Amino acid sequence: MKLKSIKSVGHLRGKRVLFRVAYDVPLVQRGKRWAVADDRRIAGTLPTLRYLLRQQCRVVILSWLKRPGGRVVADYRMDPVARCLSKLINQPVKKLDDCIGPKVFREINELKPGGVLMLENVRFYHQEEENNKRFARLLVHGIDLIVFDAFGQAHRVHASTTGITALRPTYAGLLLERELAALGRVAQRPSQPLIVVLGGAKISDKVAVIEHLVKIADQILIGGGLANVFLKATGVPIGRSFVEDTFVDKAKRTSVNAVKVARQLYQRYRSKITLPVDLVAASSISPHALVEVVDLAAHGRIDPRWKFLDIGPQTTSEFTGQLKRAKTIFWNGPMGVFEIGKFDAGTKMIAQAIAASRATSVVGGGDTEQAVARYRLAGSFTHVSTGGGASLEFLAGRPLPALKHIIHLL
Repeated sequence: MKLKSIKSVGHLRGKRVLFRVAYDVPLVQRGKRWAVADDRRIAGTLPTLRYLLRQQCRVVILSWLKRPGGRVVADYRMDPVARCLSKLINQPVKKLDDCIGPKVFREINELKPGGVLMLENVRFYHQEEENNKRFARLLVHGIDLIVFDAFGQAHRVHASTTGITALRPTYAGLLLERELAALGRVAQRPSQPLIVVLGGAKISDKVAVIEHLVKIADQILIGGGLANVFLKATGVPIGRSFVEDTFVDKAKRTSVNAVKVARQLYQRYRSKITLPVDLVAASSISPHALVEVVDLAAHGRIDPRWKFLDIGPQTTSEFTGQLKRAKTIFWNGPMGVFEIGKFDAGTKMIAQAIAASRATSVVGGGDTEQAVARYRLAGSFTHVSTGGGASLEFLAGRPLPALKHIIHLL
């Protein structure tokens, strides 16, 4: 496939451009106002935005923020995002209090070339997640074309993703191009050996990735809550550790037994799947919890009341040793509850090992992106994705619905 890039469009001056971004950023309260706690997702779109401003476009920014559930939630307004963006580009960003309606349409019509408007959180309307066609038409009222740079939300079938892109000429932003190029290097033409590191809490969003990448990966290293379900599937006692017991198969719309799926995957691809040989167990998820290392290789057992919350030192050593021989690495998901210091050693050491590697290193978004920030390793990887779910969908070989009108099939 080939993307329809915004750089392929001539005569942009004066065009009213709906700039669809994924500014679903973490917020922190400072005094009486909310502020952006981490601006990396905003900064990632700046090359596209600056290009549009140099072309003297009239830029209208659209995004959602958090999960307000189709109603107005004051804490989820886009105001702090607009203030942050204004500082980053050193020019005013006018924030509107709605994303549709007569006042919005008037502001879009009166916007000067080189000006920037930010619309209100599109998820304040329940019609957004319903992919309501009439709502989508209102979102593009007065708009000439769309630039889609919201890779992190490209796997959603919503009015502001698939709905609007069917109604106006739509082009890929520069961030979207970078994301797909980096992930394409993993999925389509990786330098071997390819080592895949998967963690996080759930197996439901990893099954298709494992099935797709195992065909080209040399090894898949599994930690975090994801390891719990594989260990349970192989008969290892896991105490009260988190396990996603069932999940819904979206394609078949049926409930699936997660342990059964893990057992089938492990039996089929055992030579390529590496599970932990020791784990950090604790009495609770707390900085004050009692902790011990359970050596599974020596037939150690967890206290049935305890939980596995991180990979152990032997496993960390095994994983980092595997990573040293890699030419390509993909990592998605922490190795434990890295937000708490007692359980972050595995995630930290894996992150540092990947950062130190000379391999092409691609890091999935979401919690993995947060881990990179926590350990101050930004800039140490070939690419850190802004989309956790979207990157997994892409690497599972599934189409991203929002890109339907942005690609040329070759």
